[in-house]
Parts: sequence; C-alpha cells; structure tokens
Amino acid sequence: MKIAVAGASGRAGSEITKELSRRGHTVTAIARNPEKIAKLPDVTAVKGDVLDQAGLTKLWAGHDVAVSSVHFLASDPHKLIAAAKDSKVGRYLVVGGAGSLEVAPGVKLVTTPGFPAQYKAEAEKGSEFLDLLRQEKDLNWTFISPSALFVEGERTGKFRLGTDQLLADANGKSWITFADYAIALADEIERPAHQRARFTVGY
Repeated sequence: MKIAVAGASGRAGSEITKELSRRGHTVTAIARNPEKIAKLPDVTAVKGDVLDQAGLTKLWAGHDVAVSSVHFLASDPHKLIAAAKDSKVGRYLVVGGAGSLEVAPGVKLVTTPGFPAQYKAEAEKGSEFLDLLRQEKDLNWTFISPSALFVEGERTGKFRLGTDQLLADANGKSWITFADYAIALADEIERPAHQRARFTVGY
C-alpha cells in the first residue's frame, strides 16, 4: 500500500515508518526536517508542516492511508482532519494518547489525581481530537492509544489490544514500546478491525 506518515522523524513516527518499510509498503515520510528521517527501503522523505492544511492535503493525496504521529499541542486537529478528508485518503490513523482512556467507568486517566501535571494539557488536547473524530460522518478514521508509558524498547510482537479502558500488566504497570505499538498500527492497516473507532495497545 501507499502510506503517508506525518511526524515520521519522531520517536513513534520513526518506528511506524520502519515497520511499514519492513513490510514492503511504499511510504511517504513527512517531517519539518526530512533529513532526520532514516534512509529505508521504499521510504521517501519529504518536507511538510502539519499546520499547513493545504500543503498536507497535497502530500497525502494519492495515498491509501495517512498516519499522523504528531504532538497534539504542536498541531491542529481541525486542520489534520480536514486534510485527511480533502486528500481523499482511504483511511486516516492517529497516534493517540493514553489520557482519554478510562481507568474506571466514566473516569478518564487524565482526570485522576496522580496524572503528571506536565502532560495534562497534551492529554486533554488528545481527548478533544478523539471527540472530534467521533463526530465525523465521512472520514474512515482510527485513533490508536498507547498505554500510559510510551517508551523506547524492544520489538517483541507480544502485546494486548483493548478498546477504551487502560491496559496494565500483571504488576499494574501500563506501558508499550514504540516498536510494538508500530506493529499494532501496521497490523490495523493491513487487517482493518477498528474502523471509525479507538483502540489501545499495551502489555
């Protein structure tokens, strides 16, 4: 498939780009500084700005799938959604956040007392993004939330999927590596199971 990845030089975006290349997809890797994108088979690095809606629309046009892996506070969900729609991509996948996941019925992680203050604004913006997507009638979107800790680490291929509830391992730790998250995202592209929905991945 032809897949465009915005934010391809970031920690999650670079692993997603690597995973898609590994699987033989043709990838347009978009970043403000394309020289930071690793040289990989079937990957073309291009310069792009996620705040430039018209420019992003042009970059995404002609692709089967668009992925945005960008910080919520450094982007505008309205522009990203509009670019996805205007570009006529078949699917739009968003690297989401964990803050909007529930820790109890109706209780979002971001609202809990122990949630780190420095991540609160980013998490709240991500939750708003998800709410906007859920109002979309035409766009075929998927919002993929990592677990609470989104970290560097090995590619194991062993993880669990969930829907709107925060996942945690047997010790109560909620985490996923960028590499394993990338596997879950690539799997969803190849075998769609969560269209117009959010899901989460963790150990």
